[in-house]
Amino acid sequence: MSVLRRVLVIEGHPDPETRHLNHELAEAYAQGAVEAGHEVRRLSIAGLDFPLLRSQKQWQDPQALPPALKPAQDDIAWCEHLVLFFPLWLGEMPALVKGFLEQVLRPGFAVEADGANSIGQKALKGRSARLVVTMGMPALIYRWYFRAHSLKSLERNVLGFVGFAPIEETLVGGTDQIDAKALAGWQAKMRRLGRNDGS
Repeated sequence: MSVLRRVLVIEGHPDPETRHLNHELAEAYAQGAVEAGHEVRRLSIAGLDFPLLRSQKQWQDPQALPPALKPAQDDIAWCEHLVLFFPLWLGEMPALVKGFLEQVLRPGFAVEADGANSIGQKALKGRSARLVVTMGMPALIYRWYFRAHSLKSLERNVLGFVGFAPIEETLVGGTDQIDAKALAGWQAKMRRLGRNDGS
């Protein structure tokens, strides 16, 4: 029997004007999760107004969190399963996605101070995650030739560092070759994942 979860779907495509593949996939995932009875919240990073961090002091000051990002932190604290969609740009997540994560995953929220441990305690334990990454190159090339280094870094050094586990990944390659039939196939897969993830 499936366990119902609180699911946060984050759309990380930086373009606020045009609908992209990321949006189609995120919508299908959210639809599947709702159909399964999961409680779903959605967040679009492109619609948020926030500055980039420029110093460790800014990052360590919880009072420096931009007001526009407080609801995002609340959503992350609320969720039991987080799904992040973004396109691969220059081999990495887009700068806006990284800037968002740097802002919201602050000490006092994502990491708790621990005098016995210089790294601190993972404050977001008990949450799972899925990363859905779209890219122009074939997914196998990214995974085996480039060894998905940027994705592994995000999983280990960002999400894993603050407590997310397990972290699953879905790579959607050859995006410029995706026709209507292939899109329908990916949407169906996203709906299945939305129904079953974290259950």
